[in-house]
Amino acid sequence: MTRIHKEHSAMKKSSIILVAFFATLAVLVGFELRASGQQHKEPIGYEDTPMLPGGKWHVHDGRRPHPPIVTPGTFGSQQAPGQPPSDAIILFDGKDLSKWQSAKGGPAGWNVQDGYFEVALGKGDIETKEKFGPIQLHLDWSEPNPPHGESQSRGNSGVYLQGQYEIQVLDSYNNITYADGQTGAVYGQHPPLANACRPPGEWQTYDIAFTPAIFQGGEVVMPAYVTVFQNGVLVQNHTEIWGSTGHRIFPHYKPDIGSTGPLVLQDHHNPVRYRNIWIREIKPAA
Repeated sequence: MTRIHKEHSAMKKSSIILVAFFATLAVLVGFELRASGQQHKEPIGYEDTPMLPGGKWHVHDGRRPHPPIVTPGTFGSQQAPGQPPSDAIILFDGKDLSKWQSAKGGPAGWNVQDGYFEVALGKGDIETKEKFGPIQLHLDWSEPNPPHGESQSRGNSGVYLQGQYEIQVLDSYNNITYADGQTGAVYGQHPPLANACRPPGEWQTYDIAFTPAIFQGGEVVMPAYVTVFQNGVLVQNHTEIWGSTGHRIFPHYKPDIGSTGPLVLQDHHNPVRYRNIWIREIKPAA
């Protein structure tokens, strides 16, 4: 090999070593910047996009407030209830009825045992001490086993939203009754989309989203709406409620009830059991 070729080869090797050195240095510097939080950050969102309705935020606006962080709960089983989300208001934790009272006034007189409570026949309805507006509600319930009676006399109870609008609780497993009175119905108004009942004695679930009616000057300007999942099956899909529910009546609204009301559980003289009751208050997004 000639002297010129040797010098050229040496220079080539030096260049490769230098390139490798600077590449390694760049990686190390970048790592240090990232570790120290000094890396370059791209702007979040846009301010030159169209305005959304209301004229407050642009599409993809980076200044728009983020929603609160909620730790999800867990699913329950026949053996044990699930855990509620981190922002839930616990209405029954398996221990006592301190969040409840008799709908007639005074303490709630239903029976608490083994992590659930049971309708005490003849003691009357119970209601939450606190009143609520728009909510997400979860509760577990179980029908008497063995079953007794038929139609509306088998495992009858009810969940009254805002103390006015009943979502029927009934043993509709191999039990025929009128459609707008079976399990999952907005009582007397809307039959459920499906019969999703489990056999009596098994724990069942309701997951309910409810928006109260809005009144102005004694008139309804927006009706109440409800969505209901029974045992994970959609049985009411953003259903319009026509007014306060009742037996053999045409529904009508009561503007004097206001924008909030208690959650009521019905004593219909059947020993229905309840557990794992919690509520999340629904607040408008920013």
